Amino acid sequence: MKQEIDPKETSRAQAFELWMKSPMPMVTLVKTFDVTHLRRVSQRQGLKFNMLLCWCIGKAASQVPEFYLLPKDGKLFRFDRLGINVIVDNVQGGISNCDVPYCDNLQQFGLDYDKLTKESATSCRDVNDDDAMIVGTSAVVGTELDCIVNQYTGIYNNPFLVWGRFKRRWFRITLTISLQFHHVQFDGQQAALFLERLQQTLNTISPK
Repeated sequence: MKQEIDPKETSRAQAFELWMKSPMPMVTLVKTFDVTHLRRVSQRQGLKFNMLLCWCIGKAASQVPEFYLLPKDGKLFRFDRLGINVIVDNVQGGISNCDVPYCDNLQQFGLDYDKLTKESATSCRDVNDDDAMIVGTSAVVGTELDCIVNQYTGIYNNPFLVWGRFKRRWFRITLTISLQFHHVQFDGQQAALFLERLQQTLNTISPK
């Protein structure tokens, strides 16, 4: 559920005053993650790497309260649940957007991920979940990437994560991920907490 809230009654009051009217309020952080364990789980269990990574992102984001906030149109909104947006290659050769509801149960998330992304790909229609706070993702797997800075249009203020193809380095596998976020939503402290929680989740994810 989406609810408008008074910024003055939140921990983001000062940030709202400082950055809500900024012409460029987006911040981008880039971190290289160790995804060796995630890759092993994907291969051994026959689960999609991208699905597992999206679940890990949702898991880490759910532990940071500011991820449930969204600044938009001069207002601040709070949501009671999260969703992960996945960009899907559709059957017409284009792309579609698909919002997958996040839940702590990895198996259920995987079922929803497969069902909704397939629906979006075959129908060539976006699957939107307007009642959830959406965390955007994009996998540019055609090449290895060192950094991605997304465009800022002033329309989509949601946090957005992008990555390329993972890299093999000796016995480890790494993946560089960029996180773009609106400065009203959180500061570097909350962003860093999320990135640390994401690495912890990548290290400990279990399909059971």
